[in-house]
Amino acid sequence: MLTKRQNLLETIKGGNPDRFVNQYEYLNIIMEMPLRPKSQKGGTWKDYWGVTFQWPEDQLGAFPVHDNEHKVLKDVTEWKKYVKIPKIETSDEAWAAAVAHANSVDRNEEFVAPFWAPGIFEMTHYLMGMEDALMGLYEEPEAMHELIDALTQYELDAAKVIVEKLHPDCIFHHDDWGSQKNSFVSPEMFEEFFLPAYKKIYGYYKENGVELIVHHSDSYAANLVPYMIEMGIDIWQGTMKTNNIPELIKQYGEKITFMGGLHSGEIDFPDWTPENCAKHVEEACKANGKKYFIPCLTSGLPGGYFGNVYEVVTNEIDEMSKKMF
Repeated sequence: MLTKRQNLLETIKGGNPDRFVNQYEYLNIIMEMPLRPKSQKGGTWKDYWGVTFQWPEDQLGAFPVHDNEHKVLKDVTEWKKYVKIPKIETSDEAWAAAVAHANSVDRNEEFVAPFWAPGIFEMTHYLMGMEDALMGLYEEPEAMHELIDALTQYELDAAKVIVEKLHPDCIFHHDDWGSQKNSFVSPEMFEEFFLPAYKKIYGYYKENGVELIVHHSDSYAANLVPYMIEMGIDIWQGTMKTNNIPELIKQYGEKITFMGGLHSGEIDFPDWTPENCAKHVEEACKANGKKYFIPCLTSGLPGGYFGNVYEVVTNEIDEMSKKMF
């Protein structure tokens, strides 16, 4: 029987996996890095950029507050005035928990995967709101390029510390690039503004011993897959069914693996049932096959929102492995 790590590599390289890679099993995600404050369900807080967040008790996650009082960046042409680049913590004390976690991982079984969020696109709209961020790409492209360059340099500076402290062999990086139906920006605009940034960031990691880039975007982004490949993404996590995953595997499978196919909104909800979990898992596994595909809920971390949905889905994937391998 292959190790989790071996089975993952066989799957993404089109070799001979002996079972489905089961959701996040191959990743040991490092959440303890001192680069972002902890989320507070039911609370309000600011991150290190000064962005105000709220997480209402009845919601599944937090989101920035963008009324005029709380918006950090009110005019992108004056971004240098409003945006204060955070200092990156480097002390051994601050990094002790993350280092201890990374050192505890059996790297023969799992990839040490520091968690990074938000990404470059999300940072633009965290700072100024979605509408202003998208309009800025059209109306103030020069200022947006400057802002994106500054955000990119911050990520590169942080990446240097992450590599030195944790010696990761994977990066698990979040940046949502679309809705369920389409990307937020056109492929041409994505290529102009965001591809260069990610080629630098992911290129740095690959040049410094990181074997695997896993990028989360639980969205439609099929039109951006060529750019994902160009920037060095190995696994796109969060791939929704609206992307026509079988067609993507046929066209791009030798270059990128698709991790998802199990739409959390259709499976992980208050009135969920084990039968519904089993139905969706069977459909996804049969439709997408054994290579270049990892069955996984589309949400961006291991675990479910309601009951033990995640564990039930995990068990159903194991059952499909018994039937299909």
